[in-house]
Amino acid sequence: MKSKIPAWLASAVFYEIYPQSFYDANGDGIGDIAGIIGKLDHVKSLGANAIWLNPCFTSPFQDAGYDISDFYSVDPRYGTNEDLRRLFSSAKEKGIRVILDLVAGHTSVEHPWFKESARATKNKYSNWYIWTDSVWHGGSGHATVNGYGERDGNYLTNFFWFQPALNYGFAKPDPKCPWQLPVTHPDVKAVRAELKNIMRFWLDMGASGFRVDMAASLVKGDQDKKAVSSFWHEVRAMFDRNYPDAVLVSEWGSPEQAIPAGFHMDFTIHCGSLGKAYTSLLRNDPGSNVFPVNGVSFFNRSGKGDITAFLKDYLAVHAKIKSKGHISIPTGNHDLPRISFNRNHRDCELIFAFLLTMPGVPFIYYGDEIGLAQQSDLTSKEGGYNRTGARTPMQWNNGKNAGFSRADEKSIYLPVDNKKGRPSVEEQEHDRSSLLNKIRVLSELRHTNPALASDGELTIVYAKQKTYPLIYLRADEHGRFLIAINPSQKPVSLKLRTAKIKQIRECVIDRGAIISMKKGTCSFSMRGVSYGVYKIE
Repeated sequence: MKSKIPAWLASAVFYEIYPQSFYDANGDGIGDIAGIIGKLDHVKSLGANAIWLNPCFTSPFQDAGYDISDFYSVDPRYGTNEDLRRLFSSAKEKGIRVILDLVAGHTSVEHPWFKESARATKNKYSNWYIWTDSVWHGGSGHATVNGYGERDGNYLTNFFWFQPALNYGFAKPDPKCPWQLPVTHPDVKAVRAELKNIMRFWLDMGASGFRVDMAASLVKGDQDKKAVSSFWHEVRAMFDRNYPDAVLVSEWGSPEQAIPAGFHMDFTIHCGSLGKAYTSLLRNDPGSNVFPVNGVSFFNRSGKGDITAFLKDYLAVHAKIKSKGHISIPTGNHDLPRISFNRNHRDCELIFAFLLTMPGVPFIYYGDEIGLAQQSDLTSKEGGYNRTGARTPMQWNNGKNAGFSRADEKSIYLPVDNKKGRPSVEEQEHDRSSLLNKIRVLSELRHTNPALASDGELTIVYAKQKTYPLIYLRADEHGRFLIAINPSQKPVSLKLRTAKIKQIRECVIDRGAIISMKKGTCSFSMRGVSYGVYKIE
């Protein structure tokens, strides 16, 4: 059977929800599933027709839910399995699909599987995690925790010390390390089968797919990623056979590997083959990335960025995966500082104008639609550390706790931004020029013109090293659009003779950009921090 891409991805716009910070319906200070259900109309109003829900499973929350202790149950602080089922059905009634965050590579040390695996006596779960054969033997280059429990061995970790790696095998086991099991070992196969069981459980309940955390890391010693790709091929075959409308989204960062491995889409984020591209586009400024960087983003008012640093890698990868899957460019996520960091709402609007007129599937991180601010210098919460400031409560209005919760301030999951002039949904609802309403216009434009959506053709018209603006075409059999973007605070003027543009038919959006056509020459006059979208022939 030939693999197909679910048709709904062609017009998908995703909205990422960090559940504990979105909306608290029961007044305990922590966001919950009932709160998400209550705000589905807001999600729909953005033009978002899909939700990526960060982990909501049972957890001790040492890493904000990315340390799972039961894959089959919703954590009580969010509600119940029935609440999640209701979210799936309520969202679908509004034309919104929900995908879950799947932490495939590790669990919490509190998971019953791990507790059994840590016993000295051999049992069913002994090899479900990766242990060395002696507490005095290291992990041969892999991170381990030493001296845990009664078992004579050290366990491999995937991230923090309390996140033991599940055993998906080693691509090339070292004969000197008998604890390194091959991918064909029965216990390794049992772990893989269990992950498929978990996916079936939630898909059968109504989930529309999964975003897979650290998707490339499951098999150890897998430099070329062939072994882990082989496993994801099995999962994709299951999807194609039994859940053809569900999607697989990878946290991989290298779409040229992830898409052939079986994923429907992969992110451009700060790591992987597109890491430098994404950083140069949005996060090449001090403080705007989780890693120290030196430089200037293309989307920076200084006008010192370089769009070619992004396009060089992006276009090469786009050409490789075109028609096979999608590249997703997110505004940000729970691991990155807010996109509003050192930017105002006009700067953010230009970023959305770019993301919502580019190929692939855009992802909007909750709060970015109102310019929710990065809160610096917060004490780490649930393993957030320097990521904590991007995980603060959504600001719905100017009332108590910004409308996030009716709980006492001291009970709130993280502090609400109390700065004067903080943005809120309610405030921006009534301002036609607000960031929120501009995003709605851009989303509607994308939805009503397939040329601007996931599968439309992309042609770069003007992009020069350390030069502004960026000009590109999007097209399909129904229409052609020209997009010009100038994130620099400096006005720019440009004249182009190109056979790609015959006539400017209509100005769809004018935000400080004027384009005219005369005798085969296209003239661009753009104010600082401006963009325009035009129908053309």
